[in-house]
This record gives sequence, structure tokens and C-alpha cells, in this order.
Amino acid sequence: MRRRLLLATALAGGLVAGAPAAALAEDGTPTVRCSITDPRLAELSGLVVVGEQMLAIADGGDQVAVYGLDGTCAVVDVRTAPVDPYDPEDLAVGPDGGVWIADTGDNNSDRGTVALHVLRPDGATALHRLTYPDGAHDAEALLVAPDGTPYVVTKEVLGSSGVYRPSGPLADGGTVPMERVATVNVTLTGTPGGPVGRAGQLMITGGAVASDGSAVALRTYTDAYVWPLTGSDVVGALGGEPTRVALPESPQGEAVSFTSDSRALAVASEGLPSAVTVVPLPAGPPAPATASAAADPLPGFDELVRSDRPLITAALIAAGVATLVVWLGSRLFRRS
Repeated sequence: MRRRLLLATALAGGLVAGAPAAALAEDGTPTVRCSITDPRLAELSGLVVVGEQMLAIADGGDQVAVYGLDGTCAVVDVRTAPVDPYDPEDLAVGPDGGVWIADTGDNNSDRGTVALHVLRPDGATALHRLTYPDGAHDAEALLVAPDGTPYVVTKEVLGSSGVYRPSGPLADGGTVPMERVATVNVTLTGTPGGPVGRAGQLMITGGAVASDGSAVALRTYTDAYVWPLTGSDVVGALGGEPTRVALPESPQGEAVSFTSDSRALAVASEGLPSAVTVVPLPAGPPAPATASAAADPLPGFDELVRSDRPLITAALIAAGVATLVVWLGSRLFRRS
């Protein structure tokens, strides 16, 4: 019975209160809380800290599944929904305790719709389909504001990510158009990590909102960016100056959450074992959020598609760069 209480607590709003996820190191260095070893989470893509426990999802599978983890990273609970998702990428808990799954992955940018799955506190489930106003995008970050508004943040190879939200009320089983409400620009930082070399410093792979509503975070494969949040004004927050936090090097870091006391981030990567690492948030003025292009120029085409990367990864990056080149060329041609 105790094992079945974990997800029930989260779905009842248990994220709002609870002890810190892990004691913070006195010198402010990251500390490993535990390591995920369950093969069902080999492609970990989303994580939310709930008191001393965590919720997690994997990228893939033939049904929506949310895994409850205890303080040792062992799976102690699973809740599923009878829906075959396309590509789940991120996880959030709403103000009513409902668990949101962002089925928004689209490596080929060819989906007609993306989806948000919601597991309600009363046991019900909901499926909300969404469309972009400007064509398909790959997206791996979900932010659910304190007022329950969801925001989808795209993953862009050149570091300029779109922020989208539904343009009207969500409809269970229906399709609602989104509107682009903000742009988040990141640039090279020099932080190592990720599967795609320096380009990984530009790609947003996860998002989180603090349980006390004080901050919002987005991460790349290598760094996290944290903005103070007032009320539910996510758009206003993302328009400000973030604090950049260099993350521990990992093979494919996509999961990020605030700890339950909102003083640190908990991050993890695809691959097993996957360390859940608590990264304290710095006190004081924000660290520089961008790097000088002169000191660390944008990676060239050869760097992005070098031969030591997986073929699929290199091909996707090459396609993205080629698309940009063709678009720029067409713009110049039309102007001439």
C-alpha cells in the first residue's frame, strides 16, 4: 500500500510542500542524490521532485507511463494511461496536483499535432492536442505556470527557441492552436557534455517551474538557465536576465527539476546508470548567461556533423543547418 501512495500524493498536490530533495553541499558543489538503474528509464527525459520522492518519464514506450521513485531512485510505483504516445519528452506537476506529460518530440519536424497528456488527481486522464502557428517543431521542454497554463519550448540547433502556449482553453480529445509568445536565445558557454559536441550548449532539452512559484528554469545538454518568476507571468520572466548554472557533464542530459525547497536543481541524463545530481543555485547577482562569440565561435558544419557522432544525430543536425542555409538563401534571392 505504501508504494501506491507516492503518485497519489503527487496527484493530490504533494509537490507544494516537503523536505529538500537532498542536503546541499556546504561549498555549493553538486552532490549525487542517487542513481537510476531501472531499464524502463534508460531513456529518461523528464523528472519532477516531490518531497523526498521523484516522478519520472522515459522517451518512448507504447503507453503513457509515469514512474514514482523513492529516495534511492528505485521505482516504487507506476501509473499509466491507455494512450500510445508519439515521443514523450518532459514532465510537470500542475497547481492541482495533476501530472502533465509533454508528448512533443519531433526529430523530423513532420508532426501535424503535438499532445499534452494529463493524469488527474481523481484518476481521470486527459489528452490535449495542439498545433503550432508556424509549422512543426521539435520540443523537449514543458513549463506549467502556477495558474495551470502550459508552455512548450522548442529545441533549436542554433539556440533561438520558441515559446508557445495554447491560444484558447484546452479541450480534452480536441485540438487547440498555439501562439508563439516569446523567444529564448542561448549561446555557447564552453560547458562540456551532451551527444552533439558544442551544439549541445544551444539546444533546450527540459524545463521546470519551482513548486513555490518563485522561479522558472530551462536546461540545455550542458547548462541550466533560471529566471525569477512573479505570479504566473512566464513570458515576462523569460524576457529578463537569467542566471546560468553550468551542469555536471553527462552523456545526454534532458531531465531537470527544482528541489522541493526551490534552492537547487535536480538533473539527470539518459543512459544507465543515471545519476540524479542536486546542483545548488548560486546566491547573489546572475552569472553571465551568454558567451562571447569571438571567444567561442559557433560550431561550423564539419564540427556539427563530425564522424564520431551517431549517424542519426549527425544527419538531423546536418538537415537543420541545411534547412537554415536554404531559407537564408531564398530570402536573399527574393530581396535581390
